[in-house]
Amino acid sequence: MPFLELSLRCRADDEARVENALNDLGALSVTLMDADAATPNERAVLEPGVGETPLWPEITMIALFPGDTLPDLVLHALESFDDGIDLSQADFRTVADQDWERVWMDQYVPLGFGRRTWIVPWNMDAPPEAKDGVIVRLDPGLAFGSGTHPTTALCLEWLDSLVLRGKTVLDFGCGSGILALAALKLGAERAVGVDNDPQALAASADNAERNGVGTLLDVYAPEDEPAAIYPVVVANILASALDALAETLAARVAPGGVIALSGILHGQEGALIERYSAWFEALEAVQAGDWMRITGVRRAGTRKQ
Repeated sequence: MPFLELSLRCRADDEARVENALNDLGALSVTLMDADAATPNERAVLEPGVGETPLWPEITMIALFPGDTLPDLVLHALESFDDGIDLSQADFRTVADQDWERVWMDQYVPLGFGRRTWIVPWNMDAPPEAKDGVIVRLDPGLAFGSGTHPTTALCLEWLDSLVLRGKTVLDFGCGSGILALAALKLGAERAVGVDNDPQALAASADNAERNGVGTLLDVYAPEDEPAAIYPVVVANILASALDALAETLAARVAPGGVIALSGILHGQEGALIERYSAWFEALEAVQAGDWMRITGVRRAGTRKQ
């Protein structure tokens, strides 16, 4: 069955009442998008905090209605609900019904990283070229981390390059658990995942069970994480968080241990290298598209002040 799609532009201050009116009219779904997307005024919302819903100054609201809904009826009803809603830019189109799960899965395919590591969707066969590699089966759920983003790829390639056998790895900002699980499959003895999103902790634990390493991965909210030091730490979050958490992350790395930082846009790496140079040496930055990864070795002895 097709759907009727309404696109409507509004200001952030008007979003709540417009959305309420659309829901009262029987909208099947309402999606909020940046009205200035793909323009110089686009504003990225990269990673809102848990429970936060940041809005753009100008929003395009996209509402789906049953396919037999009459556009004129929707407009008249909206006007009667709230005559302050600007309908001058309202636009309708017909959207064909699709198997949305299948559409998403068609874009999520097995991916190889480095020499050995493969990320394979949980319900797909591994490709022949992965038969001698390390396979992580993954359902990212609602958490970040499927291997398709450059920051995740940069971290997976780094882990793939290390000798992890017998080591414990800290994955700070674990998302789906993809990095911690890759480390375990690559030979790490144990892994610890930390994330402030309960959905991420649930996804990590679920994916660990899916890969047969449920007893080797411990997951914690930041406030519950036990203080410990690790020979390997990876943090794929955002530059602002990496800056704020610099002392915390440095304290988690054992002398001579290694760290990888990502979630960093090109141009942000210089300030972070300067920030982390207080504790780390051999700091290097690697670029993939618009994104960066920084790696370093924890300086032994007293850290530089």
